[in-house]
Amino acid sequence: MSALLVTAPARDAGEAWLGPVTAQTYRAFVASRAAGPDGPSFLQCPSWAGVKAGWRPLFLGWGQADGRLTGAALVLLRPFPGTRKYFAYLPEGPIADWSDPDLDRWLVPLLGHVRAVGAFAVRIGPTPAFRRWNAARLKTLTGPGRRLSDVLACEVDPLGTAVAERLRARGWRRCGGDAEDGADAQPRFVYQVPLAGRGADELWNGLNQEWRRNVRKSRRHGVEVTVGGAADLPEFYRLLRITEERDGFRLGRDLAYYERQYAVLNAEEPGRMKLYLARHEGEILAAHTMITVGRRVWYQTGASADHRREVRPSNALQWRMMLDAHAAGADVYDMRGVPSTLDPDDRAHGLLRWKLGTGGQVVETLGEWETPLQGTTNHALYRAFQAYLARR
Repeated sequence: MSALLVTAPARDAGEAWLGPVTAQTYRAFVASRAAGPDGPSFLQCPSWAGVKAGWRPLFLGWGQADGRLTGAALVLLRPFPGTRKYFAYLPEGPIADWSDPDLDRWLVPLLGHVRAVGAFAVRIGPTPAFRRWNAARLKTLTGPGRRLSDVLACEVDPLGTAVAERLRARGWRRCGGDAEDGADAQPRFVYQVPLAGRGADELWNGLNQEWRRNVRKSRRHGVEVTVGGAADLPEFYRLLRITEERDGFRLGRDLAYYERQYAVLNAEEPGRMKLYLARHEGEILAAHTMITVGRRVWYQTGASADHRREVRPSNALQWRMMLDAHAAGADVYDMRGVPSTLDPDDRAHGLLRWKLGTGGQVVETLGEWETPLQGTTNHALYRAFQAYLARR
């Protein structure tokens, strides 16, 4: 897959610049930021461009005249059917200094650049958090029709609030508006277990009684957890289809997607993506994927069989993955998306309840934001694109 490049701007002494960078330069910048506790998402790794078939990647960087990068972005460009125009998507990006009150320093050049390569609209995923709710608080506040927004947050991040205000002032629109279950491609609400500064005993004690009981049960039944490989992906995918049918959702990805993801992420860095397997009496009953970038670890996708659920293979998998993330020096174990419902009778609440048992916290991100780019044609294409997404 070839990256789309245009000429970088001239770099006069002391002048800030934004322009294309090589995948190699971009990779080095991501690696330098990944060493910190608030490192970039795996969706901004250069390898992710190889995962997303049908999108053209554009690697951008910005900084001062000496060439040192202070920000960067993987921009994925999707052609709009029947045109030579693109929808530009920065999943959980860009990698920027969101605390800088002058976002226009890099945001305006970024928009100008993607417009120059033919984009009619841009979607970004600002990385600051917005609100947080601890598991202990949420477990006592469930009720009919209740949602996360009905519960006072344990913490409101002032940076997230400021970034949202700055984007609105510049005409950006949050996907789905203020609806909790909006039109974001990535989850607005995620579940995170803090690992930094905690020992394994503290992590164990952070699990609720049901989780500890289920992990012990999996041990008594002889559930074996191992790290698999590419050859095990077909079995993972078979279990995923069973899970989708049982739980009433459809990710819409085929086996080739996961095989490509596993290959390109691990080609970029061996062990970046792992496949964990839970076996009972020789049969694989559950399989979960894990992605690591620097000091951040994500549980990405889980799958399990319909039978022998009483031996608790998924609990065994998650506990092993959490311990491995902790041993690797991760600061946070991110279990990805959770629904916003706190209604026990809502089918989706089961996923939130399961994750709450690990003793972490629900984090509301800023979600995804969009803006059409300047020009009458672009605004018309943006409206058509919104209608196209609604039909899908």
